[in-house]
Amino acid sequence: MTDDDAAGDATDQATDAAAKITIPEAAPETAPETAGDSLPDDVIPVIPVRNLVQFPGVVLPVTVGRARSIAAAQEAARRERAVGILLQRDEAVEEPTGADMHRIGTTANILRYVTTPDGSHHLVCQGLQRFRVVEWVPGHPFLAARVEMVEESEVNSPEVKARFLNLRNEAAEALQLLPQAPQELLAAVQAIDSPAELADMTASYMDLKPAEKQGVLETIDLLERLEKVGSLLAQRIEVLRISRDIRERTREAMDERQREFLLREQLRAIQKELGEADEGRQAEIGELQDAIVKAGMPPDVREHAEKELRRLERMPEAAQEYSMVRTYLDWLIEMPWDRLSESSIDIAEARRILDEDHYGLEKVKRRILEFLAVRKLNPEGRSPILCFVGPPGVGKTSLGQSIARATGRAFARVSLGGVHDESEIRGHRRTYVGALPGNIVQAIRKAGTRDCVLMLDEMDKLGQGFHGDPSAALLEVLDPEQNATFRDHYLGVAFDLSKVMFIATANVLDTIPGPLRDRMELIELSGYTEDEKLEIAKRYLVKRQLAANGLRPDQLEIPDDTLRAIIRDHTREAGNRNLERMIGAVARHVAVRIAEGQVERLRVDPPMLTEILGPPRFENDVAMRTSVPGVATGLAWTPVGGDILFIEASRFPGSGRLILTGQLGDVMKESAQAALSLIKSRVRELGLDPEGLDKFDIHVHVPAGAIPKDGPSAGVAMFTALVSLLSGRCVRADTAMTGEISLRGLVLPVGGIREKVVAAQRAGLKTVMLPARNRKDYDDIPAAVRDQLTFVWLERVDDAVRAALSPPEAETQRKVG
Repeated sequence: MTDDDAAGDATDQATDAAAKITIPEAAPETAPETAGDSLPDDVIPVIPVRNLVQFPGVVLPVTVGRARSIAAAQEAARRERAVGILLQRDEAVEEPTGADMHRIGTTANILRYVTTPDGSHHLVCQGLQRFRVVEWVPGHPFLAARVEMVEESEVNSPEVKARFLNLRNEAAEALQLLPQAPQELLAAVQAIDSPAELADMTASYMDLKPAEKQGVLETIDLLERLEKVGSLLAQRIEVLRISRDIRERTREAMDERQREFLLREQLRAIQKELGEADEGRQAEIGELQDAIVKAGMPPDVREHAEKELRRLERMPEAAQEYSMVRTYLDWLIEMPWDRLSESSIDIAEARRILDEDHYGLEKVKRRILEFLAVRKLNPEGRSPILCFVGPPGVGKTSLGQSIARATGRAFARVSLGGVHDESEIRGHRRTYVGALPGNIVQAIRKAGTRDCVLMLDEMDKLGQGFHGDPSAALLEVLDPEQNATFRDHYLGVAFDLSKVMFIATANVLDTIPGPLRDRMELIELSGYTEDEKLEIAKRYLVKRQLAANGLRPDQLEIPDDTLRAIIRDHTREAGNRNLERMIGAVARHVAVRIAEGQVERLRVDPPMLTEILGPPRFENDVAMRTSVPGVATGLAWTPVGGDILFIEASRFPGSGRLILTGQLGDVMKESAQAALSLIKSRVRELGLDPEGLDKFDIHVHVPAGAIPKDGPSAGVAMFTALVSLLSGRCVRADTAMTGEISLRGLVLPVGGIREKVVAAQRAGLKTVMLPARNRKDYDDIPAAVRDQLTFVWLERVDDAVRAALSPPEAETQRKVG
């Protein structure tokens, strides 16, 4: 402390400090000289102090630091004179003048003058007598004032004696109420027989503000001073009594929880002394405790979380596991244990949203509305697990977003493409460094509700490695009977997934394991027809590309015939992704011309597409390829939708071999061999020369040789192409066919009828030949496609020969050989 402050302890601290250092017998030789040899008797050096009031008869330590205060102390010590201790009015003033100090102070003798090695000056002062400042005397290197001593007379009236005895009793009681009051101080108070001395000493050692102590110092009348000190002491005693009562009641009422709290507080204090804890950490523990209470966890999960919190509290912050436990608690707290969507179900509004976002897809929309109706009637029912299967670009992922919007739920997406680690689904165990929950738990935490719409995208692209099978981990996730207690390896506690609406997407079903397929309700999304693509482009794609390229609707016009030309000549796909890219290319071309100032608005007609998009990428080559015998048009199913498939056959002299090219799979090769065997077994019925077959080699080729092909559905087309080759009759140019054949000549059913028929219509064909046992799939074909095609239903291969081959020309009937 400087002379601004004084030590609040007893004088024995200053005395102990003085005993350890050299005490100068006189003022230092470097002390500045005063204006004269000595000060007049009525002029004294003054030391201004801040939070200290010196009383007569009281010994107090004072530390001085300001230059003028040091000079005053050294002058008084050298001349062996008293020094004046005077309280500042404003403790913030660094260089006080007479106007900044009170008028009444106390003269004091300097009992000890100590200069410590760090250069600070310490005094031990004993108060002598009150004084009043008459005037300030300038011309000294310290504050000096002419003063008059305040004379005090002892009054022995009965009232003074009564107040004196009462004050002494109260002072003794106050000392007894203090938890660790020294017995020597109590004995000293009881030994005082002077009322004035008792009042001053009591005021000096009481816990009062400096202004209150200055008020006591300025109270000259003894009776009034005793009354003031007694009143202040009575208030202090009342506070001490209340504190004692509270302490005693608390101790008596302390139960096991309070005892634990007290022990923890003591532990914190010990850890704080050891540098192992701080206030910030305790605040953090308290925040975590409150968050656990508010998280809405089930009772068993909450008990587990509180157990982990107690572990964290006992753990040093520098421990390796501290951050792991802290992160784990954050995950438990932030999971939506009891948060559900608050929106109500409106069937009409849901239908409007689905129709607004997607054109067609009536089967999917009907199923979603059925789910909403059931959920409205039975809110506690299980959510379905839908799996949308279809080629890329048909809107499977965007359909999941529309379902979330229609149901008023949060939407989250988990991409399963390329996932080959079981821990990506179930999470990593917390024993591993950097462990995290699985993608399912992470997505639900991000969604923020326990009944979100969770899309499992690209389920057919799941991998399998030495880290486990992620598709097996999904068995529990997608089983309504089990997912109410789904246990993530990282969380280690059960989480209810029964309210989550799972939507899976896949391009093909073959790579999805059977048990996993069995847990889902499969909804197939086939490719779009030309008319459907036209409507989708007009309703969604054009608007989206105009906005993406900064164009207003009045700046670009794309008529229907232009959109049809783009669909027919520049895109051939089941979905709409390439179509949107082509529309975007048209929009960018127009944007460039508008930005350059060439035009203000533009209408894009079909002849302009060659300049913008280049020459047509696809052409109708059906007639060209079927203009010669031995070429037939088949229909194929691919992961991106249906497509037409050409079967070309030729013959040349040889030994009767069958040559197959075009990167065919084993099943397709077997279909070709079965077709040739069937022809050989029925050679006379077909009007062919049986002996000529052994003199020629037959080569069957399927163009687009870089693309692998497989499946039994090309059997009818291969049989027809071989009959056309051997009979010299051409296959009709407007006819396509599909179906598997048997060695008995039966046409067996195949899959993908809708996609194949749509592909035939898209390619400009007029007649489609299908297995008769596929009549059940007729209703799945879009009505607009059915109206443009003629269907021939095949029971046997003879039906295909009659319908597909042109009649033989009598003058050029060909023979084998």
